[in-house]
Amino acid sequence: MPTLRSKQLLTWMLLAFGLLLGACSNTPDETNDEYAEWTAEQFYNEAKEALLDKRYEKATKLYEKLEARYPFGKYATQAQLDVAYAYYKNDEPDSAIAAADRFIKLNPAHPHVDYAYYIKGLVNYNRGIGFIDRFIPTDSSQRDPGATLDSYKDFEELLRRFPNSRYAEDSRKRIISLRNNLAMYEIHVADFYMRREAYLAAARRGGEVVRKYQRTQAVPIALEIMEQAYRKLGMTQLADDAKRVYETNYAAGAPGQAAKDVNYDPSAVEKVWKFMGLEE
Repeated sequence: MPTLRSKQLLTWMLLAFGLLLGACSNTPDETNDEYAEWTAEQFYNEAKEALLDKRYEKATKLYEKLEARYPFGKYATQAQLDVAYAYYKNDEPDSAIAAADRFIKLNPAHPHVDYAYYIKGLVNYNRGIGFIDRFIPTDSSQRDPGATLDSYKDFEELLRRFPNSRYAEDSRKRIISLRNNLAMYEIHVADFYMRREAYLAAARRGGEVVRKYQRTQAVPIALEIMEQAYRKLGMTQLADDAKRVYETNYAAGAPGQAAKDVNYDPSAVEKVWKFMGLEE
């Protein structure tokens, strides 16, 4: 049987071992924190400098530390907004949107809250642009419209809440571009149905473009697709109606080069993608 002394010795040994493990588990930041004596102003200035120098990962780290150590005050509030932009530039869209949403929730009456809405729109506007898109001209309307629709809603909300915002004019221009993209996405879907002889589905998609996206370059293309689809279906009256609307509104032809799409000739970009084996 172990004696009382041996039990006490064993207890002390286990305690010492536990303390040793705890010391070993400390991270370098916990044992030698280079930011231990930094003030909120110092955190903010260094983070801002990193942001201006395009060291976005460093900037996000400093903004996060500022918020954690000094959660109250003007520097923390500004950091909540600046970190959203830093995440955006560091290609972390989900973190950027989360930061912007958090700022909006915590500071709904802040004089710069419109900027948080603007950042959300920008993040979704540029979401999904990959390496190839940056160097090879591509048709953005052929991408998944989810992010495009989110961006459209973000900019619309900005304009609804802050019609006189300094970001309003740029938001309006982006909404026009986004609306054209959404309309042309529907054209691509209608074109897909036409090539697969799903004429009724193609005609319905064309009708959606005419109904929802007036004054876009997609409308005349949609009318031509509708006419062709209805003729294939033997619906002469509907085909004639689509043709009459087209001729009434586009007597001089469809604007730009977009009308060529209805001939179902692959574009130069589509040819490149097929040649590279990226799309079948």
